[in-house]
Amino acid sequence: MTTEPSKEAQFKQRFISVVADLRQNGINDPEAMAHIGGLAVELSDALKQKSWVAVKQSMTPAVYDELLASFQKRGNEYYKDGRTKLAYAIQLLSVSLVASTQRNDADIAAGEKLVDQLIDQAATRYRQVRPKH
Repeated sequence: MTTEPSKEAQFKQRFISVVADLRQNGINDPEAMAHIGGLAVELSDALKQKSWVAVKQSMTPAVYDELLASFQKRGNEYYKDGRTKLAYAIQLLSVSLVASTQRNDADIAAGEKLVDQLIDQAATRYRQVRPKH
């Protein structure tokens, strides 16, 4: 009899995969990084925070649940529409968000710091180059 891995174990595998892909491919893709930065800025501005890390720190459980559901819906829509780089950006912010609930795992905690630094760097870059309104 085989048992299914726990949700935490499944997430850890996915998280490791996403971080590995980010390090190997994502950071070298200017369009993907622009989407990551743009989404982080959009959320930071909407929640009146200065960074993605601050967004996560200020988040209530209700906002967390709402944001995760929105990410899932939007990510699936983008993927179906062939907008894979936007889906990729949402996936990265999603795994960062979920990682914040699993910091008791040292590997996830370390990976979360790396991902969050990258997201905030992408957001800083996006703020520097986005058109002024």
